[in-house]
Amino acid sequence: MPAPKKVVLAYSGGLDTSIILKWLQTEYACEVVTFTADLGQGEELEPARRKAEMLGVKEIHIEDLREEFTRDFVFPMFRANAVYEGLYLLGTSIARPLISKRLVEIAKETGADAVAHGATGKGNDQVRFELSAYALNPEIRVIAPWREWNLTSRSRLIDFAEKHQIPIARDKRGEAPFSVDANLLHTSSEGKILEDPAEEAPDYVYQRTANPENAPDSPEYIEIEFEKGDAIGVNGEFMSPAQILTKLNDFGGRHGIGRIDLVEGRFVGMKSRGIYETPGGTILLEAHRGIESITLDRGAMHLKDQIMPQYAELIYNGLWFSPEREMLQALIDRSQEHVTGTVRLKLFKGLARTVGRWSEHSLYSEEHVTFEDDAGAYDQKDAAGFIKLNALRLRLLAIRDQRTR
Repeated sequence: MPAPKKVVLAYSGGLDTSIILKWLQTEYACEVVTFTADLGQGEELEPARRKAEMLGVKEIHIEDLREEFTRDFVFPMFRANAVYEGLYLLGTSIARPLISKRLVEIAKETGADAVAHGATGKGNDQVRFELSAYALNPEIRVIAPWREWNLTSRSRLIDFAEKHQIPIARDKRGEAPFSVDANLLHTSSEGKILEDPAEEAPDYVYQRTANPENAPDSPEYIEIEFEKGDAIGVNGEFMSPAQILTKLNDFGGRHGIGRIDLVEGRFVGMKSRGIYETPGGTILLEAHRGIESITLDRGAMHLKDQIMPQYAELIYNGLWFSPEREMLQALIDRSQEHVTGTVRLKLFKGLARTVGRWSEHSLYSEEHVTFEDDAGAYDQKDAAGFIKLNALRLRLLAIRDQRTR
């Protein structure tokens, strides 16, 4: 295959992607365009621009995608209450399709014939980046240096960086204690000191949340307002999606909410251990289930819960742009037409609990469930026939079994 002439690289400005940038220039003698996305990772992005300029890059794209990320990816996912393997709120998984989308768009805008990413050949991200890219442009060429080069150890990477005068952060000269991926929804920490799942993660691994043991000794109450399944305000203040998630992160971080220690089954087959912090997302999930509990019909809610694991797995496996995910999304979005109202939550020592919920669209009828006089709203005698009809097949089975013993 001929060498690419122009490559758009997903560039963080860190050591690994800086080495990839230089490797692309030397290996393929091609022009490299960099793309750096602000997804709310909480880092200054100008250093990435300066480093790209120092490495000879002429076209540098740095974009604030926080609103698009939250509005078009995070919120649709939360309408489904998506959780992978019972715990993981898919913080890394949901960011990859947006990055891929912009890589492909920038390639078209700049006339590039390839895109590149820094994911390794062992992880899920390579799958997510590439499935998304091919779904959006079936002709695009994707370069994954970790699957091609011989820089297979930290020492080789350092040697390459020093040879090409790539700045190396002081703590990168030794073995990094762990690797971190972050965006507005979560932080993910993996590797090194975290690789033994029998050992408790040291507290310094956690970056966004206070230790629940040291969190405030008094609970804090907040209210989240929803419209058609999406949060639209906090404590009576209407905000944009990214502003809401940022606000909830502040609440959750202060109270030590959203920490999980997970050993997960990667799509490529191996298991890995990760420490995840999703403070705002954990609060949002609790609140969304709270408002659904009074506005969503039982049959619709149970159907949603049945399809949720499949929906979550599609996102985890990089199939955001697949027809099956879009079909499930249409079903999920249809279920949210009346998921409108307000939820009150109690935040305390690592937990977010729904303690109140109300809505003009509520299906809850105190008149029907009261233990006091219901003024004829419900005739309890009706339950006898309901039970007999539902018991009929069970009685027939029992009679058959007694007859054939």
